[in-house]
Amino acid sequence: MRTSAVNHSDINHYQNTAGFSAYNLDAIKDIMYMHPIERGHFLFLEDDPADKLFFIREGKVKLTKTTTDGKEHILSLFGKGDMFGELSSFQELAHSYSAYTLEDSQIGIIQQKDMEILLWQHGDLAIEFMHWNTLMERITKSKLRDLTFHGKSGALASTLIRLCNSYGAPDGNSIFIQKRIKNGELGDFIGATRESVNRLLSDMKKQQIISQRDGCLVIHEISALKAMCYCEECPVEICRM
Repeated sequence: MRTSAVNHSDINHYQNTAGFSAYNLDAIKDIMYMHPIERGHFLFLEDDPADKLFFIREGKVKLTKTTTDGKEHILSLFGKGDMFGELSSFQELAHSYSAYTLEDSQIGIIQQKDMEILLWQHGDLAIEFMHWNTLMERITKSKLRDLTFHGKSGALASTLIRLCNSYGAPDGNSIFIQKRIKNGELGDFIGATRESVNRLLSDMKKQQIISQRDGCLVIHEISALKAMCYCEECPVEICRM
């Protein structure tokens, strides 16, 4: 199969704030307090008060959920231009997950009271924010659906498709996933052991659905992955890491 050179630094990352107009996104940025956060530092932990939003100006952040048996489950990976967090408008709520930086980052922190004033002042922004909030809920629900209804193989296939959408680059007739990810990390996304992921990936390689090059995965038959997870052809803004 023909291959082409891939620039590992040129990652096609879909920003979850793409639905905001440039004017309204600038308005949100104006109320942020920028903070440099070193790699490996927590932005918040499970059960911390949910009263802020976070915008990534530079860097990467991982959202995780700890199960009752102490295992860390990866919910999302966010990068430059993404916004995340929870607000508790009508009652005091706590975060249901934790967030920490994967590299040195510049994080904009948006206080709930400032965001509420901005939404009250700008009706069009309030509508866009409602759409963004719905988008975030749909992303979470789609991941839970994959885990609940399609077993480990379907959940892994769905995760590989999400990796293609978030970090993929055309590579001849295939898709080169530019992000190096360990099998143990893939297991954390789907609630499986590293050994289980090893077996599932080995089966996919035997079927020539995927291969590996330079420590990264190459997807040759994305249609086969879609069949494994009964893909509903969600838009890229939902089918992402």
